[in-house]
Amino acid sequence: MSGFSRNWAARREKKAFLALADGTVIRGWSCGAAVDRLGEVVFNTGMTGYEEILTDPSYAGQIVTLTMPEIGNTGFNREDHESAAIHASGLIVREWNPPSNWRSEETLEAALDRWQVPALAGVDTRTLTLKLREGGTQKAFICATGALTPEEAVAKARAWEGLDGQDYASKVSTPAAYDWTGDLLADAPLVAVLDCGIKFNTLRLLEREGFRVRVLNAHATAADILALKPAGVMLSNGPADPAALPYAAETIRGLLGKVPIMGICLGHQLLGLALGGKTCRLKFGHHGCNHPVKDLRAGTVEITSQNHNYVVAADSLDPAVAEITHVSLNDGTVEGLEAKQYPAFSLQYHPEAAPGPRDAVPAFARFRQMMGRS
Repeated sequence: MSGFSRNWAARREKKAFLALADGTVIRGWSCGAAVDRLGEVVFNTGMTGYEEILTDPSYAGQIVTLTMPEIGNTGFNREDHESAAIHASGLIVREWNPPSNWRSEETLEAALDRWQVPALAGVDTRTLTLKLREGGTQKAFICATGALTPEEAVAKARAWEGLDGQDYASKVSTPAAYDWTGDLLADAPLVAVLDCGIKFNTLRLLEREGFRVRVLNAHATAADILALKPAGVMLSNGPADPAALPYAAETIRGLLGKVPIMGICLGHQLLGLALGGKTCRLKFGHHGCNHPVKDLRAGTVEITSQNHNYVVAADSLDPAVAEITHVSLNDGTVEGLEAKQYPAFSLQYHPEAAPGPRDAVPAFARFRQMMGRS
């Protein structure tokens, strides 16, 4: 049976729906685990990289709508994972296809079932994306079990607390510290990573720069980190609301001026909070691997990979304390900053990419130079 025929058979046999908090009900067919799940619906405009997206811990609590219509073709394989699990709360796609790539180790459907993540196919993702762009991110409920009526699912979506004020970093952070690098770099300078939802490629690129890497729980204190005598500290990406992590901002304040710091995504927002700034929510977030960012110092433009629903508010930063170094060319929001008095900088976008363009990878060399190791 062809993939096309299999898709139509599944549509008939595995009906499911997505209920939005505004009362909209979108019907399709279940192509993941037969479970129900709450989450915030966002859209991702990347044309590739669904494996990296699903395994990015930053997507915890989010139901991802992919605007690329054909999904599943490359299957699922461990080489493309950005963590050891699927963290997205759900997946929404237009066309679901069987794998036709030699690297595939299992089907996407099997991977979603193994990690108990629901998915909905047969959806007009263009219409859903337009709705999210115009009305903003919405709370939602995927019903893949048939246990609830659409009206009951809408009520659950409306009653859910959402991501505002929620600490999801504690949910995805490593429970115990571990060393990423092996014995080959045993004598190399150490970078301590504050893990709020770290991606594997960030660790790979730190290793490529010649660093020994130790990953710590998000609740590690400044004293815990400084006891390791690191050459630098990486503040990782992660999910949900940075304002819900006052403990992490306090840790960063205890590190400023004592060790060089680099922050990515949530780590960027936390550095902004530690420097006295505030964060705010975007209408529909930045999710994709085609977002243009301007480097205000160099006057150049980078095409970047992004995944965030919150930003550092530009007017909340004291120019004497922090310099805005990068801005989004889509909406003008802050995409990078550097502390004026300390060796610390951060980027809202993902220089490690995975998926996405590698325009910003030199940021890791910049971090190395900040540590005085050219």
